[in-house]
Amino acid sequence: MRLPRATSLTTRIKRAALAFDAWVNAGLYDGGRSAGETYERFQERMNVFSVRGWKRVALDLTSEAVTLGTGGAVLMLALAQSAFHQTSDNWLKAQDLAVTFLDRYGTEVGRRGIKHDDSLKLDDFPDIMIKALVSTEDRRFYEHWGIDPIGTMRALVSNSRGGGNTQGGSSITQQLAKNLFLTNERSLERKVNEAFLALWLESHLTKNEILKLYLDRAYMGGGTFGAVAAADYYFGKPLKDISLAEAAMLAGLFKAPTKYAPHVNLPAARARAADVLHNMVEAGFVTEGQIQTALRNPATPVTRSRDITADYYLDWAFGEIKGMADAGKLRNDRVLTVKTPLDLTIQKRADEVVENVLRRYGDQYDVDEAAMVVLDPDGALRAMVGGADYGQSQFNRATDALRQPGSSFKPYVYATGLSSGLYRPDTRVVDRPVCLGNWCPQNYGRSFAGATTLTVAVAKSINTIPIQISIALGKAMGITNEFKAATAGRKKIIDTAHRMGITTPLVDSVSLPIGSAEVNVIDQAAGYAVFANGGKRAKPYAAMEVKNSSGEVIYRHADEKPEQVLSTQVVADMNFMLNKVVEEGTGKRAQLEGIKVAGKSGTTNAYRDAWFVAYTGNYVGAVWFGNDDHTSTNKMTGGSLPAMTWHDVMETAHQGIELKPLPGLKDTGRAVAQARDPAAAAPVNAAASAAGKLSRRSFEVIGSMNGLFRTVEGTSATVRPAGDVADGTRSVGGRIGIP
Repeated sequence: MRLPRATSLTTRIKRAALAFDAWVNAGLYDGGRSAGETYERFQERMNVFSVRGWKRVALDLTSEAVTLGTGGAVLMLALAQSAFHQTSDNWLKAQDLAVTFLDRYGTEVGRRGIKHDDSLKLDDFPDIMIKALVSTEDRRFYEHWGIDPIGTMRALVSNSRGGGNTQGGSSITQQLAKNLFLTNERSLERKVNEAFLALWLESHLTKNEILKLYLDRAYMGGGTFGAVAAADYYFGKPLKDISLAEAAMLAGLFKAPTKYAPHVNLPAARARAADVLHNMVEAGFVTEGQIQTALRNPATPVTRSRDITADYYLDWAFGEIKGMADAGKLRNDRVLTVKTPLDLTIQKRADEVVENVLRRYGDQYDVDEAAMVVLDPDGALRAMVGGADYGQSQFNRATDALRQPGSSFKPYVYATGLSSGLYRPDTRVVDRPVCLGNWCPQNYGRSFAGATTLTVAVAKSINTIPIQISIALGKAMGITNEFKAATAGRKKIIDTAHRMGITTPLVDSVSLPIGSAEVNVIDQAAGYAVFANGGKRAKPYAAMEVKNSSGEVIYRHADEKPEQVLSTQVVADMNFMLNKVVEEGTGKRAQLEGIKVAGKSGTTNAYRDAWFVAYTGNYVGAVWFGNDDHTSTNKMTGGSLPAMTWHDVMETAHQGIELKPLPGLKDTGRAVAQARDPAAAAPVNAAASAAGKLSRRSFEVIGSMNGLFRTVEGTSATVRPAGDVADGTRSVGGRIGIP
């Protein structure tokens, strides 16, 4: 009997499936057995490399070291990205500018850059100078590859023993990398960049080229850069004529030029020179007998007073000139003479006041550093103090340090509010609780003033009003949600601040209107200069005129036209309100007799930063006090030391000049002084009259002579106890915006 055709097909399918299943099973079995045999053979072979006991421990430690080392290398490469960006193809050409700086009267005040003098090659340097430097700073200079681990360990051991024979841990190449590309900022990123740049320099320059650059660029104290200038400054002779004792004294300056400068501390300089001489013996460069004469007859520098040196100013000015050269504004000229707006009278007074204030009150307020910038209303840089001691630290806190401005940022908020048309100085606002999310700014004492005018809100530095202004700015754009409105309002405030002169990125946060975004001192001065000059952008500048080596003028700042960024009405309103801050609010210590002053104080969280930024019709000044490590001061506010410093510097700056009124304020300061007390105003009028007969230069000379016979009164004023703020408000609970 025949089966149905369908049944036959089903049977064939089942058989085929069974056959496939059997094939798969057999294949898996054979494959597994083969893999097992292969693994057993692999194990047998790998057993040859198996280690136990101490060898196993060593292998594990090595593996961990490789893993951690790889991770560390990746991290260092990430940190060194900024170093790579600084090594352009023309980096050496960018460094070979030779710039002579003149003050506003045409007197030479300093030089920066490489000396273009082919007659002074490294072969022309005295052998004793090079040996003194290498034996003390980097004994293995000609043996290492930019970084010297052996030398670093030797320095650590030597320094741990004490005895004053201090050795440096950085190689000469690392120090040159810092001088050429970096700052003195103490950070991990800077040290990583320094190491990578040292390796890069070693791969692009010979050892002698590195040594020559270092000898030309190192700061040697007294406002001098390089061994050639130092030999002339300290000993009045060419470098090639110095003695062994003089070479040792010069070599001792490279690491601590202020501490060991012979015109400042001759005993310390001679003790350091003796250490250098002994280093030369240890390095095998000279014998013990050869240094005996130098030890018995130490170097004696020429008599020099502590001259006025505007080193922070000139460093910044040189950076500006390099930027102009890179932008093609100076053609291809490399030897330049730059006439600056530098006023040595104001510069000297600023240096003196900052030094005196820190010396007298630094311990009381737990503050170590300060910075100050003085501008003309058009942005001309009259004076700059970048720190307490240039020799100790060349890091410029006036231009390179970013710090929270606190309430000194609020004028940008009020200027934005006035520009919007929503506010006037007499507009009544309500000091009331306001919150954005879970953040609620508070005033000093956690109290609120209620209804008040915008002018009073500025003078008393009320914190809630700037926040309310940011919200109102956003709502004027049609945004109803309060949080979103505040965000939109802050964008307008940031735009105003940038147009007025703040160049750094401002981090947008709910507390930005009361000063949480970081700025620098020179930008603050530039921003307030807009109020002093009638509303024009005042970009700070240090080059009034630039000439090439042939005496041809190749650049004039007067050819540049400023941009109008605020209306004259807004400027007039801001000047009226900020003048009240000085006359009735937190800036009373900055009042100048017979002169209208407008400005704003500022203090930040935990009293870390204290500011006073103010201006007259003649000058703008920004002052900051604080600590490099961001530690808190002892309740120092912007209305204390910063306002005192501003007053004492500006009191000198306004002597013997024609007083200019603040834009929008009808009466000048002298008229106000006469109305209040004619007798008190008389000295100001007399000074102005004298200025009409004498040039400013003559008046400055007479003033400096008078200074020899009178006691400086500027810093003798009684300081109120820490934390004593008149008519001021501040935020509490870790908030920004203390006046």
